[in-house]
Amino acid sequence: MKKTSTRLADGRELIYYDQRDDSVRDAVDRRPLDPTVTTSEVRRDPLLGDSVAIASHRQGRTYHPPADECPLCPSQGERLSEIPDSSYDVVVFENRFPSLAGDSGRCEVVCFTSDHEASFADLTEEQVRLVLDAWTDRTSELSHLPSVEQVFCFENRGAEIGVTLGHPHGQIYAYPFTTPRTALMLRSVASHKEATGGENLFDAVLERELADDRVVLEGEHWVAFVPYAAHWPYEVHLYPKRRVPDLLGLDEDARTEFPKVYLELLRRFDRIFGEGEPPTPYIAAWHQAPFGALEEFDGVNRDDFALHLELFTIRRTSGKLKFLAGSESGMNVFINDVPPERAAERLREVASS
Repeated sequence: MKKTSTRLADGRELIYYDQRDDSVRDAVDRRPLDPTVTTSEVRRDPLLGDSVAIASHRQGRTYHPPADECPLCPSQGERLSEIPDSSYDVVVFENRFPSLAGDSGRCEVVCFTSDHEASFADLTEEQVRLVLDAWTDRTSELSHLPSVEQVFCFENRGAEIGVTLGHPHGQIYAYPFTTPRTALMLRSVASHKEATGGENLFDAVLERELADDRVVLEGEHWVAFVPYAAHWPYEVHLYPKRRVPDLLGLDEDARTEFPKVYLELLRRFDRIFGEGEPPTPYIAAWHQAPFGALEEFDGVNRDDFALHLELFTIRRTSGKLKFLAGSESGMNVFINDVPPERAAERLREVASS
């Protein structure tokens, strides 16, 4: 992998990740851009103990542009985009409309491919490996920023999810705090560790799932399963079999196998609802240990956390979506219409021939 860092016309950082070591990236952003102005502010809720990002400047962000005006495609002639070069393998750049900025963290966009019509599932294993390397590099770099406590790499796919740009891309949020979902996990890990005299909760969960009937697919270094208490109609968790706290901890064997396993999982997701159905909308979310202090989680350190990816769709059946209604939105108590065992069975049924 070759990494080339440059600056856009408004001063934001842009980074090319190339498969070829001889790639030259010297294109200049020719757009007459004014400096980016953000109003991002993080406010803490005293009752719930969580944080909310207030970012009014995002109201003006690009919204469903036509394909020939996509800001994530390469620049061509006088058609100038966020990527100055006329081609690219993988690109990461600072979001022009970030939810988090400055002392409140950082937001980046990850373009998986220059092909506007592709999806992540269309990538080759070599392309996926490059994306994995980019995720890992950004996790490392962002973790060293003084304002960053946790790094979150994710992909939103589909208009139903709320995606406003059709180009295959994901995002990276670098939070100035430990996110509420991660904090819940860490508290559970701490309680389990104390109650069992040192047993790791993630290891116990993985052992249980491997012995049950919700495993979807399994490789030598990775396993994907529908969790026992799945929140979403079709939800799969992908774990490396060797517990590591973050993407940086993956060894070469796990990195090599990941593209094959993940591509198979995404392609099965697109077959859940049968032939002729539109692509399955989904969220793919990497969960990594925070880089900040963990004193509030008694007896827990970073190595107690287990890197994993959670993949889920809000579509519950053909033509119907799972909406977060009163119980889910008001009380955070999920009601799942699809039994996890049936979801796992369906995901095994649609395996590639």
